[in-house]
Amino acid sequence: MGRRVALLAAVLAALTCTGSALAVTPTQLTIAASDGTQLACSLVEPDGTPPSGGWPALMLFHGLGGTHQEFLEPVAVQYLAPAGYATLECDARAHGLSGGLFGLDGPRDVQDTRELFTWLTSRPEISDTQIGAYGYSLGGGAVWNATVAGVPFKAIAPSITWTNLKTALVPQLLSKSGLVQYLAALVPPSRWDPELLAGKDALTTSELTSAVATLAATRSSASKLRSITTPTFLIQGRHDFLFDIDQALAAYKALKGPKRLYLGDVGHAPAPNPSAEPPVLYAELVQWFDHFLRGIPNGIQTKPSIELAHDPWDGKTTSYTTLPATKTISLALPGVTAMSGATGKVQRSVRFTGGPHETFGDSTVSVSYSGAKSWDRLVAVLTIAGNSTPISVGGTKLTGPSGTVTIDLLNEAVRIPAGKRLTLYLSSTSLAQNPSNGLYVAAVDPGAQITIGRATLRLSVLTKAVSR
Repeated sequence: MGRRVALLAAVLAALTCTGSALAVTPTQLTIAASDGTQLACSLVEPDGTPPSGGWPALMLFHGLGGTHQEFLEPVAVQYLAPAGYATLECDARAHGLSGGLFGLDGPRDVQDTRELFTWLTSRPEISDTQIGAYGYSLGGGAVWNATVAGVPFKAIAPSITWTNLKTALVPQLLSKSGLVQYLAALVPPSRWDPELLAGKDALTTSELTSAVATLAATRSSASKLRSITTPTFLIQGRHDFLFDIDQALAAYKALKGPKRLYLGDVGHAPAPNPSAEPPVLYAELVQWFDHFLRGIPNGIQTKPSIELAHDPWDGKTTSYTTLPATKTISLALPGVTAMSGATGKVQRSVRFTGGPHETFGDSTVSVSYSGAKSWDRLVAVLTIAGNSTPISVGGTKLTGPSGTVTIDLLNEAVRIPAGKRLTLYLSSTSLAQNPSNGLYVAAVDPGAQITIGRATLRLSVLTKAVSR
């Protein structure tokens, strides 16, 4: 994937390089967890005297491979402290200066969050009721898992993260093997929890085991979201191959309490992460916490609850009161092509008439195949002809020597200019489209063979494109 799995440096520059002096100074401290593990943290408090009842506060959680000082303190100092919020941000286990083993937001990490919540609310200058949480990527998973486990946050904002770890990493039983390898390298295996180590090899080869199913289930919130009434501001990237739009949509549909969904140009690759968007997003995030933590009547709860930022970012969003209307367009890609080995691929193109179009929703590629010998997987990559960045990607396991298989494409919101040709690549890996497309890299054996017949692309698009 070629990028750090976190918001890019450009985003952080927008948060920190405002040209003004810092109003507050983070206090660095170490908090001992109940098992003795030392967690490196900082506490950021607003200037001045705490209000009656104490400062409202937020717990902040960083992404995989990050640290609290690198990715969270800039947000706390520039946006949250000036708005009157104290914040507690800590390095996750096995990150930065924290001890312990990396648990991928597992039960021990949830217990850490519970204990840190207690530590924070016990401070005399901090409110013991007005506590919220914000986290992105790995940190967003921490927010979800702690919330469904009963940590009593009054409002939350999980960002660019998962609700179902299995469908995020192993959709249709085919692991995003290259991405898993990349993620695994961000924390040394010597610092992994044994449960994660037991599933690592299976995730990189797609030979799924009960260990993988168990670790995914204990780290996923999806099955418990219908019981959550906590006011929730969901933030998801419109073009993110790690956690696609469906991870947030599943939560949005399930939640029973106040909720808001922002779909922007932020996220993991290939998200562009424009530096001008985060200030707008964080201003709205502060409004959310102002209303649901502090009871400030600012109107955020009455606005249309879904926002889709334009791509490329133009400072504007389009709002919806319900999920935006879509239509499905079917495109035929006929032909019969044999391929063999790890580098074998099929490439077909079709002109997409009308437009401009903007993808949104669940698109699929149905493929007829025959003569499969040692060929147990099929990966589809959809691009705009001449553009190396895919619109979407998907992959699935094959269970027989012939038949028709439907590949679910990741739910990505991408503008397709009018009259452009689309190119579909079919292979055992995503590398067939581009050597830098390392999403699916576990290939079939050199002697594997398959014949690909007719393919049908069913593309879900907005009834009215919003990006220009």
